[in-house]
Parts: sequence; C-alpha cells; structure tokens
Amino acid sequence: MKRLLGTLGLVAVAVVLGSLFIQSDHYLFLPDKARPVDGLVTIPGEKGTDRNQNGAGIYMVDVLIAKASLAERVFPEIRDGSTLVPADAVNPTGVSQRQLNQQGLNQMSQSQEAAVTVALRHLGYRAKVQRDGAEIIHVDPKYPADGKLEIGDVIVEARGLEVKSPDDLQRAMAPVKPGEEVDLVVERKGKRVPVTVGTKKSPSSKTANKAVFGIVVEQAANFTFPIDIKFDSGSIGGPSAGLAFALDIVDELGEEVDHGRRIAVTGEIGLDGKVGAIGGVKQKTFGARQADATIFVVPDANADEARKYAGDMKIIPVTTFDEALAKLGAT
Repeated sequence: MKRLLGTLGLVAVAVVLGSLFIQSDHYLFLPDKARPVDGLVTIPGEKGTDRNQNGAGIYMVDVLIAKASLAERVFPEIRDGSTLVPADAVNPTGVSQRQLNQQGLNQMSQSQEAAVTVALRHLGYRAKVQRDGAEIIHVDPKYPADGKLEIGDVIVEARGLEVKSPDDLQRAMAPVKPGEEVDLVVERKGKRVPVTVGTKKSPSSKTANKAVFGIVVEQAANFTFPIDIKFDSGSIGGPSAGLAFALDIVDELGEEVDHGRRIAVTGEIGLDGKVGAIGGVKQKTFGARQADATIFVVPDANADEARKYAGDMKIIPVTTFDEALAKLGAT
C-alpha cells in the first residue's frame, strides 16, 4: 500500500510539473519592465541632462504576451501582474500575424510623428502637417476588403473623387449602396495602385443602409519637421508610447520635465495634444513599479485601474499633453 501511495504521489507531482510546460489555448498579458525613452530617441543638439545618473528620466512601458501553460490557465495569478485572455483576443480569426505586426508598427510610427509634432509646436517650432489620404489600419476578414486592401494602404481616390481625409472618403461613399463595387486608388509601397472593392451592408443598426468595405481608417499625413528626430523602437508596436516620446523630446531640447525623477508614462497622443486611453494598464503599472518609477503618468480614463496596482507610486491622470507638463512641473 505504501508503495502504491508513493507511486500515485510521484504521478501527481509529474502531472503538476507537466502542466507547467504544456501550453494551453489561452494567453497571458504580462508586465514588461519600463525602459528609458532617452535611448530610443536621437535629437541633434539635444540639451537634456544625462539620464543615466540615478536613472532619472522619462520611461515608457509595454506589455509582454506569452502562451499560458495548462497550470497558468487554471491559476493565472502564478505570474505576478498577469491577465489571462482567450486566443482570439491576441490572434483574431482571419487576421494573420503579419497583419497584426504591421498594424502595431504603423501605430508606433504614427505615435512618433504625433509626438514630434506636439512637442516641437510646444517649443515654438513650426511642424507642418499636410493631410494626404485615409490610411487603412484594420481589414476585417469577413468583408470584401479582405484580400483587396492591406493595412498601411492609403486611400487617395474613391469613385474618381480625391480623398485627403477620412471625411472625404465618407462623403465619396455616401451614394454607394450595399453590394455595389467601388473603384479606389491607393498608395501602396510608394506606388499608386487602382483597386476595385465590393461592399456589404454596415453591421450597425444605426447605419444599416450604409455600404462598407470592412476597414478602419485614420488620417494619413505628410510631416515636415525643422529638426531631424530619429527613433529606434525596434519591434515594439502600438500607439501607447506617444505621450512618453513627446515629453522626452521636450526634455531633451532643454525644457526640463523629469527634474531628477524616474517617471513612467503611457498614453496615446493625437496631433491636437489630446491623450487617449490605452490597454494593458495593469501590466504597465506593474512594469513601472519594477523600474522603480516614483510617478506614473496615465490617461485620465485609465487612472482608476492604475491606482489599484500602484502601491506607493504616484499616479498622475492627464487628458492633454499640456496638462501632463503642468502637473509634472507642479508635482
């Protein structure tokens, strides 16, 4: 009997250990330690202080995504600061990994352009923004656009009408009935490409008679800056580092922002300086704490969630870039 119990015990241990390594069908969102923005931004003639001293400066935060093991599927709290999510939250049906990666990189590039625009205008420089189309940031695999249009395409013409903005595209599409095809011209990899795309009825009950391609677009623009600011964000994607980049640029060009403090920052920034909500707040708050940040600047819409995990770290909620500067100056 003792031998049998011992064998059963070893089997149970083996099952438990095995569950730590066998992957489940779910994913974990995990904290990623906040990193200094200074090393990711290069500005000619920057005047900011040496951020390596005492680790002071502006820090950005990100979220790591990992396949959950069977054990983590049942007990996600095994990993500190984690959140368990289903597979379709990470890999939507019909959307390839290449598309997801490209979408994230496009969002990062757009956040950098917005950050430079907002920061330079704050400092009195002229940053020129010329609207030049409607850029596709998502293609729904269940709609006619799938296989015809790509993430990163910029629609510059629809039904023979010039498209300078998403509003222009909406006006051009107004007479189109669901099921009709539409002739477009898109800019793709530096070339103008004619594309004919079908339409379907809008899924929204409020716009049931509206013809849609199954895409999400945002303003495409051409930027002209008086200073050649370069970024080295590697494979990091998404829009949530925009506010951190803008604050760091101002700091590096001579208007002190960190005042010797280690400040973590997250938030999407628009060309008008407004700060938008972001995802992964729990993980980003843990990541800020892991970097020993004393302050975490977050969009106002995310502040309540951030406070749940902040510990002694001060949470500063903001709705605009100017508000972030003012609060950091007064804190």
